[in-house]
Amino acid sequence: MIEIRIHGRGGQGNVAAAELLSIAAFKDGKFSQAFPSFGAERVGAPVQAFVRIDDKKIRIREDVRHPDYLIVQDENLLETVPILEGLKPDGLIVVNSEKKPEDLQLKTTAAIETIPATEIALEIIGRPIPNAIMIGAFCTITGLVSLDAVQEAIMEKFPGRVGENNVAALERAREIMQKR
Repeated sequence: MIEIRIHGRGGQGNVAAAELLSIAAFKDGKFSQAFPSFGAERVGAPVQAFVRIDDKKIRIREDVRHPDYLIVQDENLLETVPILEGLKPDGLIVVNSEKKPEDLQLKTTAAIETIPATEIALEIIGRPIPNAIMIGAFCTITGLVSLDAVQEAIMEKFPGRVGENNVAALERAREIMQKR
């Protein structure tokens, strides 16, 4: 079973990101689940969301404590929340940051990738909601879920212009990550 933990702040689309990944995995023929964990339920408060993906039914229902992958939608959380806690040593962290991975100075053996998702979101979507970009980067790097399935999930959840803009943002993330 693959476990993913998404860290961000309220209003960044963390729960939607988890749902979209889960729906896309299901579209790819896998079993999946997604669920959030809220502390203070307000915009700007730290939020976690969890995704599990497997080839067989998933019966566990607890929070993801030992993720294979981390998606960090706000790099400032790296300084205030124990994000790396429980991450598998051979895992992957995808961080919304304009910095290079080595400049984050994270104490981990996991692979680290960065992408300026907020900047891309502002440019393409017009709002600082980085979730589609982060999913695009994550799926491009890992190949765990197809981008076609993610695009389909986005258009079902957000039909019209909002979905189209998010798909365009996802495509930009793919382009950026494929150049690395």
